[in-house]
Parts: sequence; C-alpha cells; structure tokens
Amino acid sequence: MLNLALSIRQPWAWAILNAGKDIENRSWRTQFRGLFYIHAAAGMTRDEYEAYLDFTRDRYRFAFPQALRAPRPEQLARGGIIGSAELVDCVADHPSPWFVGPFGFVLRNARPLPFRPLKGALGFFVIPGRCK
Repeated sequence: MLNLALSIRQPWAWAILNAGKDIENRSWRTQFRGLFYIHAAAGMTRDEYEAYLDFTRDRYRFAFPQALRAPRPEQLARGGIIGSAELVDCVADHPSPWFVGPFGFVLRNARPLPFRPLKGALGFFVIPGRCK
C-alpha cells in the first residue's frame, strides 16, 4: 500500500489537527480521495505566522476560538509527519469559513500522530515505511 503525504505549512497544518480546519486550500485540483499523512513543512516565516493570526482573528474569533490559540512559532513541529486526515472531495466552492480557494480539499477525521522527521515534497508524495 502506498503511503501518501501532503506538505502543509505551519500553522495551517496545526489548525487541521487542532482547530477544526476542514479545508486545505490549493491552486490545483486533485482526483485523489482517501487517507493521507499531514507533513508539516520545514519552512515558516514570521510573516506567514502573522498572516495566519490575522486570518483567524478576522474570521474565527467566535466560531473557532481554538484557532486563535496556535502555539508560538518555535513550538510548532516542522519538517515531518504530524498527523493524518481523509480527503473526501476537491471543490471550487464550499461553505466552510476556512475555504478561500481557488480549490479546496475537503478533509475529515483529522488526527494527530507522533512526530516523524521527514523531508517534504511538492504535491502528494510517497513516504517510505508506515506511519502509525
């Protein structure tokens, strides 16, 4: 069985596992459906972190208050597998407040996993071995 992962920049990867983020926004479509592993990208700038805080502060302070409690940048795991989720659809529009498009990967059953260091790649990529 292939183990697929998708690299997602922090703190967005954290939000999928901890703050109810049920859409992963992308500029490309996918036909893939099924379980995949969430890879926290190694890179994250201070500006990217601040953009997350601005985004969640503006949209989610009432609906998703946990989104405002993201760990500080140095506390976020990066450069490895941090969880898994099921991709159930790829849409061009969605009522989720997390959707900004142009495409959204609709996620279900996200769950954290023990950190496993791993180099990321673009798009869905095959990971060696098996994550538990």
